[in-house]
Amino acid sequence: MLDEGTPLFAQIAEQIADDIAEGSLAEGERVPSTNELAAFYRINPATAAKGINVLADDGLLEKRRGIGMFVAAGARQKLLTDRRQRFAEQYLDPMLSEARRLGIDDETLISLIRGNGHRNGGPAA
Repeated sequence: MLDEGTPLFAQIAEQIADDIAEGSLAEGERVPSTNELAAFYRINPATAAKGINVLADDGLLEKRRGIGMFVAAGARQKLLTDRRQRFAEQYLDPMLSEARRLGIDDETLISLIRGNGHRNGGPAA
């Protein structure tokens, strides 16, 4: 799971965020402790704590004194909303701009997305 191209704490945060977004970590559910994460990934507990703190700072996790960190209410919806926005900015906006430059109209573009068009941009035969 861990790769060398991204800081470890960011990968820990992303993995937990993915689990929340996918629903495998539900709202109100306890997340693994920093020591549990450190042991599982064989990393320094301070690194695991930094990943957890990123999510807490974003309001996705909440600390319950003496018992650990838990998925905050509304965390999944917040993640999905943020990720949909990022998806639109990274993929849809550039695709729409390129379609306009190529003269592809909305109907043809929708057809292409649905898989009913040819790769050359023309309508399905």
